[in-house]
Amino acid sequence: MRKTVVCFRKRYHHPFDETERMGHPVGELGPDFQVETLYSCCMAMNAVAQPVVPEKASNPAVGVKSGFTDLLKVPFPAEFAEGARNAVTTCLKIQAGEKVTLITDVSCLSIAASMAAELEKLGCMWTGFVLEDLAPRPLAGMPESVLDDMESSQVSIFAVEVQKNELQSRMQMTDVVNRRRMRHAHMVNITPEIMTQGMRADFNAVDKLSQAVLDKVRQATYIRATTAAGTDIYAQMNPEYRWFKTSGIISREKWGNLPGGECFTAPGEVNGVYVVDGVVGDYLCKEYGLLGKQPLTISIEGNRIAKVSSANKKLEQDFWNYTHTDENSDRVGEFAIGTNIGIGRVIGNILQDEKFPGVHIAFGDPYGAHTGAKWKSSTHIDVVGLRFNIWLGNAAGEEEQIMQDGEFLIDG
Repeated sequence: MRKTVVCFRKRYHHPFDETERMGHPVGELGPDFQVETLYSCCMAMNAVAQPVVPEKASNPAVGVKSGFTDLLKVPFPAEFAEGARNAVTTCLKIQAGEKVTLITDVSCLSIAASMAAELEKLGCMWTGFVLEDLAPRPLAGMPESVLDDMESSQVSIFAVEVQKNELQSRMQMTDVVNRRRMRHAHMVNITPEIMTQGMRADFNAVDKLSQAVLDKVRQATYIRATTAAGTDIYAQMNPEYRWFKTSGIISREKWGNLPGGECFTAPGEVNGVYVVDGVVGDYLCKEYGLLGKQPLTISIEGNRIAKVSSANKKLEQDFWNYTHTDENSDRVGEFAIGTNIGIGRVIGNILQDEKFPGVHIAFGDPYGAHTGAKWKSSTHIDVVGLRFNIWLGNAAGEEEQIMQDGEFLIDG
């Protein structure tokens, strides 16, 4: 078994060189900072059941410095173990000979600890970072020590509760992922509820259905979608843009969110009305939660937002402001079909809810490195509706319905 390095170095030349220390801003936490404070805060926010502490590893972590957090000593609920094992072995297929960069924060500390325990059992080399150990939040940029460590890893895991105006720091991280073609698990705003629900899905079954959907949408020239709540959109596909699946089985071809379960592309042009009776994304998701009682209605013309309306005027204004941050923030950058049949309902968390079976779209950046879209945006916000009817059309005008009232009509 290879020795494990946990969180507390720059890029290293030898895993046991205690003289190297990553660049932590002096005085940010102070010499009296107690790791136990992080544990207490984490368990107060993430407690689901009686916590357990992983057994001491045969090859203990080295390099732990005063004022930094040792994830192997952080307790976590036993219920997290199945989801963590799914992430490490089924979704990322991490091998003992690989190196992993694990990035977390105080809010998700126990969740990251459950994954750290699985990495330790596997015997791979890994480096863990707790963002509050490195820089003030919200992040102005991803800490260089994190980016440096990723340069020598094959796999990265990002389990963090994001804060307002941190998208740029995440883009810096995914730039490294894309350039190095890393297997990356993006677990933004992961919660105990997701760890004990969506992360327990049968991702092999989700992958099978996702592939069946992918095979069909790649042949479609347009997609129509409606809901009882009032959604009625027509999306023209661009044959130059690529479709991808992020089913939870993550490869070098495309990093993905966990829990996974969607097929997505950048559309050619979308027109119509999209009623958000599920959730909106980014930091607005946490603030507004489920929107069933006060939906957000978005009118789309020529692939851009023409009008938004809601009985919740603050939501209406906040969403409008977000989608007018830059010249392309109001542009439909993503068109996706959720395929995680293990999710029975939306919960008010975009990480899981965008995988809910149906159509979701996003305004802003089109993930051009993957889809092939040439334009960019500094923002990206998803919106999720419920109980979709979906038709795929071709150039001959023939249509196939693949979903009715939220239920797939095709087999995986």
